[in-house]
Amino acid sequence: MKSFSFLIITLFIGSVIMSFNSGDDEYISTNALISHGLKTFKDQLAILKSDAHLFQENKISKEALQESLKNTRNLYKEIEFYIAYHYPEFSKTHINAAPLFHVEGTGTASNTLPPEGLQVLDELVFSDEVSTQQNKIVEITDFLYNSYNDFYLSSVKNGLSEEKNKTLPVRIELIRIYTMGVTGFDTPGSLNVFEESIHALKGIDNYIKKDDYFKKFDTQKAEKLLGGSIKYLSENSNFDTFDRIEFYKMHLQPLYEELGNWDNSPDDLKEISGWNSNNKNFFNDDFLNPYFYTLLKPSEDNAELRSLGKEIFFDKKVSNDSKMSCASCHLPENAFTDLKIKSLSNVEGKTVLRNSPSLYNAVFAKRFFYDMRAFYLEQQVEHVIYNEQEFNTSYESIIKKLKTNPEYKKAFKKAFKNGDIDKQNFSKALSSYVASLYSFNSDFDKFMRNEKEISQDAKKGFNLFMGKAACATCHFAPNFSGLVPPFYNENESEVLGVTKNPLQILPIEIDADKGRINSNVKKENSWIYENSFKTMTVRNAALTKPYFHNGAFSTLEEVITFYNEGGGEGMGLEINNQTLSPDKLNLDQKEIKQLVAFINSLTDISKAQY
Repeated sequence: MKSFSFLIITLFIGSVIMSFNSGDDEYISTNALISHGLKTFKDQLAILKSDAHLFQENKISKEALQESLKNTRNLYKEIEFYIAYHYPEFSKTHINAAPLFHVEGTGTASNTLPPEGLQVLDELVFSDEVSTQQNKIVEITDFLYNSYNDFYLSSVKNGLSEEKNKTLPVRIELIRIYTMGVTGFDTPGSLNVFEESIHALKGIDNYIKKDDYFKKFDTQKAEKLLGGSIKYLSENSNFDTFDRIEFYKMHLQPLYEELGNWDNSPDDLKEISGWNSNNKNFFNDDFLNPYFYTLLKPSEDNAELRSLGKEIFFDKKVSNDSKMSCASCHLPENAFTDLKIKSLSNVEGKTVLRNSPSLYNAVFAKRFFYDMRAFYLEQQVEHVIYNEQEFNTSYESIIKKLKTNPEYKKAFKKAFKNGDIDKQNFSKALSSYVASLYSFNSDFDKFMRNEKEISQDAKKGFNLFMGKAACATCHFAPNFSGLVPPFYNENESEVLGVTKNPLQILPIEIDADKGRINSNVKKENSWIYENSFKTMTVRNAALTKPYFHNGAFSTLEEVITFYNEGGGEGMGLEINNQTLSPDKLNLDQKEIKQLVAFINSLTDISKAQY
C-alpha cells in the first residue's frame, strides 16, 4: 500500500511538469527556472522525510519508501546540473555523497565522518536489510532535509549563483551521466540508472527550452539529440546488456559536441577542474588539461624545456652514487615501468616498498604514490630525491652537479630566459617531460572517435567494464583511473583487501602493507585508510605487469579473478572498511577474456620518449 504522502507528491509532480511544459515558446529567467526546481526538490524531500518516519513506525511498506526515494532522486537529477556545478562540495558531501566514510579537516584537526545523502539512502533503502535499518534511514533523511533546507533558505536570501557560460553545467552533467550514471556508481542499491539519467536529460532539455539565455542559439539539433538520448534510454533499460558504446557514439557525444559549439564565453571551471571545456570527444587527447595538475604553466612549457627534462630523467648522475636515474624504475619500453614485483633500491639486493607504476598519464592526478602522500607532481619528485632507498640526495647536491656540467648550462639557457640552474627550473623541466607522457591514442580511443574498428570481444569487454563488472565505478572513464569525474580534481583510494599472493596460492592472506594510513599526511591518519591504495589507471595495463602495489599478481586474468571473488572480504578475510563490494561479480571465463581484450585495446605507447 502506498502512503498518502506518496499520492500527494504524484499529483504535485504532475502539476510541476504541466507548468513547465505549458507555453514552450515562452522563456523565463535562470533564477525563476532554477528557483522553481530547488523548491520542488525541497518539497519532495519533506515528503521523503515523512515517509521515512512512517516506515519506522511500520505504517508504510518498504516498496512505498523505495518509490518515495526514487521520486526524490529523480527530482534531484533534474536540477543536478545546476547544484553540482555551482555548489560542488555541498552536492558531493551532503546531497549525493558516495556511501563511504570520509575524512573532513578543520584547521589542524580532522574527523572521520559517516556518509550522508541520497546515495547512502539508495544503498540502504534498496538493501535486503532495509527493515533493520529504519532508525538509520530516519537519521540520514532528517539530516539530509535539514542540510538542504538550510541551503535553500540561504539561496533565497542571498540569491543564486550564475555562470558566465551556461552551457558548461549541462556539458558537465553529460560527463556525469556517462561516467557515474549509466555505470551504476550513483545508484549502488537500486541500479535505477536509466530512469535517473532520463530525468537528468529532461532537466537539461527543460533548461535549454525555457531559459531566456538560450533563445539566441539555434537549439533544434540539441533538442533532437536530447530526445533521441531519452528515447534510447527508455527503450534499452537492462543494466547488463545496455550498449554504452552505441549510446555514446550515437547520442551523448554528438550532444556534448553540439553544446560545446554554442558558446565561447569564459571557462568558469579552469581554476577548479582538470576538464578541458574546449574538448569535443571524451576520447580525444585534449579531454584533460595537464597544466591543471602541475605547477608548470602553459606559457612556460616548450620543446627545449621538455628536452631538458628528458635529459635529467635519464641521467644517473642526479642520484647520490650516480647509479640510479628516474628511468631505472620507469623504462619507456615497458610503458615506463620496470616489470619487477617491487622496484630495486640503491642498495644492492634490496627493493623499495612497492611496485613501480606507469608514468603514462601519471600527470593526470591530484595525489601521487600508492599511499597518496604527495599532492602534486613536483612533490613526488622531491620524495624520490630525498628517499634513502632511491636517489638519497638533495636539491642542493643535484644543482651543484648540474652547474659544473657545460652541456646542462647550455640546455638551461635554451629552456629559460634567465638560464638559472636552480631547484625551481629543475622541477619545471622534469614536470614538462612527465606531463608530455599522455596516452590517449589507443585502438579503443580511435574506435570511440570512429577512426578504426576493434574486436567484438573488446567491445563486449568495455560494456562489461562499464556495467556488470563494476570496474568503472572506481576506474572512471575516460582516464580509467581513480581521478573522479566530472571535475577530475581529486583522486580516490580504495580498500580492496589485496592478498599477499594470487588466489591460486594457498593459504589466502592479506598483504602486510597498510597503505595510506601509514603515509605522512597526518590529517589522513584514519582507520578508513588502513589497506587503502590509490586507484591507478588501467590504460597500458597490458604492458605494466605485475599488478597491484605489491606486484603479487602476474596476469590480468588473475587480477580480474580477484575482483570477481569480491576482494579479500569476499574470500572470507577480515578487512576493515573494504570499499570494494564483497559480493561476487559472477563473471564467467568468456567474460573475463572479454575484459582482458578491452584492457589490451587501451595500449598506446606512441609518445614513448627514449
